Amino acid sequence: MSLLQRSMILVTAVLCLSVIYVSADADVDANCLGCMCEAATRCNATTACHHSGGGYFCGPFHISWAYWADAKKPVLLHDDPNRQGAFEDCAKDLYCSASVVRTYMKTFAQKTEKGDCNGDGKIDCIDFAYMHRLGGYSCKDASFTKTAFYERFMTCWKVVQEAMPQTTTSSSNSSSIS
Repeated sequence: MSLLQRSMILVTAVLCLSVIYVSADADVDANCLGCMCEAATRCNATTACHHSGGGYFCGPFHISWAYWADAKKPVLLHDDPNRQGAFEDCAKDLYCSASVVRTYMKTFAQKTEKGDCNGDGKIDCIDFAYMHRLGGYSCKDASFTKTAFYERFMTCWKVVQEAMPQTTTSSSNSSSIS
């Protein structure tokens, strides 16, 4: 990968991070969210809702209605989750959709047997990428590593990891399974 490509990915990730950063205590950090957004749609905040592969997906994180429902149906301020269009409005909003992803990951990462999607003994951002794309109910699929989503995610994640200080690279956003 050229220096220009690496720089563009880092700039995109930093831009996304500045927009989707919510709080320091969240289980999914802003770097991880930025790379999932990059992998899903190149973090295109204007991604429209559309039918694809038998599902209905919306927004920069390419969120389905079922994913949103599993995340307890977060909505924009003063909106009603039962209102027709509430899902679409939230999924297309970068802040709201980042909240959906964080809540979804928090829900599924607590289930140790399901949270370690790649079987490496820890739950980290790579597992979150598996869960985001494959779903929290069935994220253990080795063929996932051959997808365009995974390749884009790992390209971004490697750039982010290289940019981080060495002391936090190995411990960033992971928990060991006991």
